[in-house]
Amino acid sequence: MSKSFHPQAFKIRHLDSEAPWRWLMAGWRDFVRAPRVSVSYGAVFTVVGYFTGVNVFNYNIYYLLLPLAAGFMLMGPLLGVGLYDISRRHERGEKATLFLALTAWRKNLGQIALMGMALMLFMLAWIRIATLIYALFFVETAHTLDEFVAGTLLSEASLPFLVLGTAVGGILAMGVFSISAISVPMLMDRDIDVLSAILTSVRSVIENWKVMWGWACLIVLFIGAGLATFCIGLMVTMPLIGYASWHAYRDLLPPE
Repeated sequence: MSKSFHPQAFKIRHLDSEAPWRWLMAGWRDFVRAPRVSVSYGAVFTVVGYFTGVNVFNYNIYYLLLPLAAGFMLMGPLLGVGLYDISRRHERGEKATLFLALTAWRKNLGQIALMGMALMLFMLAWIRIATLIYALFFVETAHTLDEFVAGTLLSEASLPFLVLGTAVGGILAMGVFSISAISVPMLMDRDIDVLSAILTSVRSVIENWKVMWGWACLIVLFIGAGLATFCIGLMVTMPLIGYASWHAYRDLLPPE
């Protein structure tokens, strides 16, 4: 069914500072309730992480290693659609399966696809910007990992490079988090358009900015830990954050 783009207004709850920890606890309960499905879904992220890493090393594009890791987080909300479906099925007392999780996007395909396009544009823009920042500080491209570490992270130009890259990446990440914090779970759960979901997500972040930015830091911490374990930890951290994000959505918006 086609949707007219007239943003809907939703009432947003105001949260206390303990909310992110409640979301994580609720997410862990979802994980324990369906461990096989959770780990299997998380294994997809591990495979993608390994595939990305192998290509970085095969093509000697080490300067894209950190930007791609950040880009992985930017796309996280979209990749977690199946995890939101699992949490919703648990709420309803239904059985969750990997097949149902991997096909959950079909319920609002057009609007979820539009959201995916928006996040993909953000990711492509970030990769392009990161490449330009690297070229601004470093003339030669590293051909080995040792050269990359020594020339990029341990050279005189490394500090301004890292400061500028972190600042630009942080600003972009703030924008992406604002538009996607609860918009993707909304699109999976409700028959609404992408503009309404994005505006509601931005409002939820603004009206609960302290809680939501604390939540954003926890997301970076957990996903970063998963990546730091050569992506093996993603089999646990990605499902956990996905489930917790669903409970964040439920906590922020009253049921229909």
